[in-house]
Amino acid sequence: MDLSSLTNTPGARKRAKRVGRGCGSGMGKTSTRGHKGQNARKGHKQKLGFEGGQMSLVRRLPKRGFNNARFNAKALAVNLSDLEKKFEAGAEITVESLAKAGFSDNKAPKIKLLAKGEITKKFIVKVPCSAAAKAKIEAAGGSVA
Repeated sequence: MDLSSLTNTPGARKRAKRVGRGCGSGMGKTSTRGHKGQNARKGHKQKLGFEGGQMSLVRRLPKRGFNNARFNAKALAVNLSDLEKKFEAGAEITVESLAKAGFSDNKAPKIKLLAKGEITKKFIVKVPCSAAAKAKIEAAGGSVA
């Protein structure tokens, strides 16, 4: 086999349509453009995607693509009253211990401790917390790292 023996498969190449070459060709006179009208004129090009004033396909289809929702993760709010119910006095509060207690499934990496509720037990807190929550924990004798 050599380059001289290579040929196209049948139907792979199509001859160009030669329009405007007399009535006998079947494509004379109007050159397949029809009679009059906007599309019969020379130099006419429609805007890409223009459908004669009908709502274009691009505008009919729903939008798809990038959405920032995946990356805009909200912090999981945990209240002091929840800690009071679930943990013993002197417990160390970490992301892992909160996951074990059933507060999160480790899919919410951001956790914030809020000051809602009262606290009487001492806790060693190693998660981000609000200023009011920090004050309540320290007032109960606990510590925030």
